[in-house]
Amino acid sequence: MFDPDTLPYYDPSVERRTALVTGGNSGIGWYTVLHLYMHGFAVYLCGRNSSRVNKAMKIITAEAKKRCADNPKVHLGSMYYLHADLADLQSVERAVKNVKRKESKLDILINNAAVMAMPYQITKDGFEIQLQTNYVAHFLLSMRLLPLLQKCNGRLIMLSSVGHNLEFMYCALGQDWNYRPNCVFTWLRYAMAKTASIQFVKMMAIKYPEVLCLSVHPGLVMNTNLFSYWTRLPIVGIFFWMLFQIVGFFFGVSNEEGCLATLKCALSPELSRDEDNGKYFVTGGREAKPSYVANNLDDAASTWIWTMHELRDRGYKV
Repeated sequence: MFDPDTLPYYDPSVERRTALVTGGNSGIGWYTVLHLYMHGFAVYLCGRNSSRVNKAMKIITAEAKKRCADNPKVHLGSMYYLHADLADLQSVERAVKNVKRKESKLDILINNAAVMAMPYQITKDGFEIQLQTNYVAHFLLSMRLLPLLQKCNGRLIMLSSVGHNLEFMYCALGQDWNYRPNCVFTWLRYAMAKTASIQFVKMMAIKYPEVLCLSVHPGLVMNTNLFSYWTRLPIVGIFFWMLFQIVGFFFGVSNEEGCLATLKCALSPELSRDEDNGKYFVTGGREAKPSYVANNLDDAASTWIWTMHELRDRGYKV
């Protein structure tokens, strides 16, 4: 596994480095924030619930101090709560305005937050819930924060999933796939959102090469609340719980192991805009090739155009 201790450490009293992480109060995001904090970053944690995020920051602070007590090269950074509800695009807009009031640049944007395999639901903005939370809201957030990333040749990291391979042929995002049984079609909707995330990174790398844009599959992290909908179902919930336990035992990685690919993409000096822009990385930070659909630039362009039009139709010019 990749060792995050090999990544560069920064002294915030000498150089201010900033990062923003969506969904940074739990799971993979929690450990991502922990390591960025230990590497000297000022980290904005995006979340919907202030009490949960503030509690997470207190625990992260204590954990970082325990881990770094005898490490002289560590200068702890700082953490800030940033309210953002990805199921509400107006909330995303307000979060961006708050960041821009406080920061003149952004070194790293990590679009980490996600929902998985949920029942069919339409958000107040008119998008399917998985598509908006996993992709559309992060598209808007990234485009709004792009000027701050461009000022310091920053990095944009988009978390995807190996589950994107379930979209074996290109599906227009305007198709809602609201069919029964949900336990089948919810995974297709999830795959479409995660494929779109990889396509977004590829288009960003072409359009804005001054920003290093990378997509990541963190690994099969089974110890997460992403599966809570399935495990709480009456009667069959115990079956899904057992299934996830078995998959996790044989193929899963821990939350901290899951954050390693993100950390490598965010901090490694070995990655460059000229050689690595638009690439896809998997568990532990290994470079890999995404599916044919995710890798197809014509499909990526179609996804980009659709997203731009849909946002503009709702009053969001990007």
